[in-house]
Amino acid sequence: MDNVSHAAAPEPQLAEPRLFNRELSWLAFNQRVLEEASNPKHPLLERVRFLSISANNLDEFFMVRVAGLKAHQKLGVEELSEDGLTVAQQLTAIVAVADQLVTSQHDVWAELQVLLAAASMRVVGDEPLDEEAEAWLDQQFREQIFPVLTPQAIDPAHPFPFIPNRGLSLIFELKKGRNSVRELIMAPSTLPRFIRIPGPTGRYIALETLIRRKTGYLFPKYDVLRGGAFRIIRDSDIEVEEEAEDLVRYFRTAIKRRRRGRVVRLELEPGIEEELEGVVLEGLNAHESIISETRGFLGMIDLNQLVEEDRPDLKFPPFTPRFPERIREHGGDCFAAIREKDLLVHHPYESFEVVVAFIQQAAADPDVIAIKQTLYRAGKQSAIMKALIDAAEAGKSVTAVIELKARFDEEQNLVWANALERAGVQVVYGFMEWKTHAKVSMVVRREEKGYRTYCHFGTGNYHPVTARIYTDLSYFTANPVTGRDAAKLLNYITGYLEPRNLKQLVISPAGLRTELIKLIDAEIASAKAGKPSGVWSKLNSLVDPIIIEKLYEASAAGVPIDLVVRGICCLRPGVPGMSENIYVKSIVGRFLEHARMWAFANGHELPHAAAKVYISSADWMPRNFDRRIEYMLPIENPTVHAQLIDQVMVANLIDNEQSWRLNSDGTYARLQPKPGQDFNLHDYFMSNPSLSGRGQALKKGRKVPKLRFHRGR
Repeated sequence: MDNVSHAAAPEPQLAEPRLFNRELSWLAFNQRVLEEASNPKHPLLERVRFLSISANNLDEFFMVRVAGLKAHQKLGVEELSEDGLTVAQQLTAIVAVADQLVTSQHDVWAELQVLLAAASMRVVGDEPLDEEAEAWLDQQFREQIFPVLTPQAIDPAHPFPFIPNRGLSLIFELKKGRNSVRELIMAPSTLPRFIRIPGPTGRYIALETLIRRKTGYLFPKYDVLRGGAFRIIRDSDIEVEEEAEDLVRYFRTAIKRRRRGRVVRLELEPGIEEELEGVVLEGLNAHESIISETRGFLGMIDLNQLVEEDRPDLKFPPFTPRFPERIREHGGDCFAAIREKDLLVHHPYESFEVVVAFIQQAAADPDVIAIKQTLYRAGKQSAIMKALIDAAEAGKSVTAVIELKARFDEEQNLVWANALERAGVQVVYGFMEWKTHAKVSMVVRREEKGYRTYCHFGTGNYHPVTARIYTDLSYFTANPVTGRDAAKLLNYITGYLEPRNLKQLVISPAGLRTELIKLIDAEIASAKAGKPSGVWSKLNSLVDPIIIEKLYEASAAGVPIDLVVRGICCLRPGVPGMSENIYVKSIVGRFLEHARMWAFANGHELPHAAAKVYISSADWMPRNFDRRIEYMLPIENPTVHAQLIDQVMVANLIDNEQSWRLNSDGTYARLQPKPGQDFNLHDYFMSNPSLSGRGQALKKGRKVPKLRFHRGR
């Protein structure tokens, strides 16, 4: 952690671009996710879950990122990526890496199947089964599966059917005498992908395997000559047109269009006959799609169904989040606890129920007169939405900012918007051209000395499901200065009233990048003056070239920079003369690291009580700085400040069990802790109460991790 002093920096000797490619960096992240499926430290079904997550991630990558590049290619867009690649060059590189990733997924699945079988969980193929199992499968197929299937002939009288996004289908060529026919069967999404065969051991059969075993029943008197399975990925991005007059109506139409988006990727079983492949390509109009021959199981996202098996011995030990003691000491009164002192809640180690309780208490409290809240993703079952509805029906002034442009949640957000409006909530959709990504709620309460504003600032969504598996921060305060800033931010979103004289909040697109540059410049000035300097940052993604170049400048000035970047990182660390003082790591483990926070030394050695510490809703990406409403908030309360920098940030820096170091060539290497020096970030927080939420009863025996030997530099 010593400050790095140096004379004139050597000129960088760099053949490679100054930035890594965004798309290839994302694929590298998904490779790290896949590596967890091979991690023997994880329980077996959790490894299956990681494999399923990596498959889902890859699907969405093609649905959005690759679809966008393909659209640019079709339009003849000549713009180069930040690392100097054309669209065609990026697509070529992406396809090569993605195919390699899929091959690795199948290798991992083959390994996991062996281990599952040893643990009495087996996925059967076409091998013979015992008589009882065969009889049960036959009955199950006839009664439960066959009525739902719709074989369709492919001929001039029966045009190729529409196949939905991520749709799995089987195509057969059949013969009866001299007559031949082609038949297509789509696997209905209403049927489970895996069917459990009764018995003392867990035996499963995939739906398509069962269909193939029962072709004699499906196609009586026909012989199956050949066939194969295929799966498609469609373009699922929605671009908002500036001339759209009614955003709600536009999105309702756009969601319907998305379902029929062009085919971006066609996954085929190997060995599918060339003529049948041609039929599929023609029927899907997929000649320009990316075609991939995928051996084995198609659509590994569906492996998550196996994880539902009741086998606690093959899963992570159950974990029950703590409810902050501070609030319990006030009889569950959130407002009383927040009035006493600012409070930071660290999810999922501390329960998201405290956020729900905050809104529910506001809805039920007769002294609360107004609630305002931004909602980016809320999920299908949301106690917060119900609380807002209850508050409006109780006569309170309730405003909800619903973001319709939250990718893949657009339809659900429209449903919530309708329900809220029916209850009397003032629903606002924010800006046409910008997403409202800031996570803020504000409660105005009538008290003895006048109105008091209580605020919640989050780094994650108001989503009950992701709050159990994402690490995020929730900050509660009744500071009147912060409350006024929050009111100005929300009025900006609802009424386009540009906020003036913000005292604490910094927002984008107005000035977040500019403020970050000022903070980094201050560290550069400290380093040049011989004072301690440093930058710590925890992010999901680092892409913005302007900020990256400023970090390079800081590194060249001798500022030590530690970055914990879970996903995409376009910054190239460790290059002499350019970034030798920058260290980058990624953490991938039981929980998905999602919190955004950063610290600036401010003339002191990090960590320090005088350092400048912030939480934020924003990653360091052009979209967050230029096309989204985001916030960054300074943390000045001493207890919360200490919790963030001495506990949360230090624990992230010293984790060496779930961490990967980014090398200057773009590769990642898993950290290997020395014996007795291992530290697991997630295990630590599951067993140690937070500083600001622990309350009086837990004040003694505080354990805070130390940098010492743990740090991965």
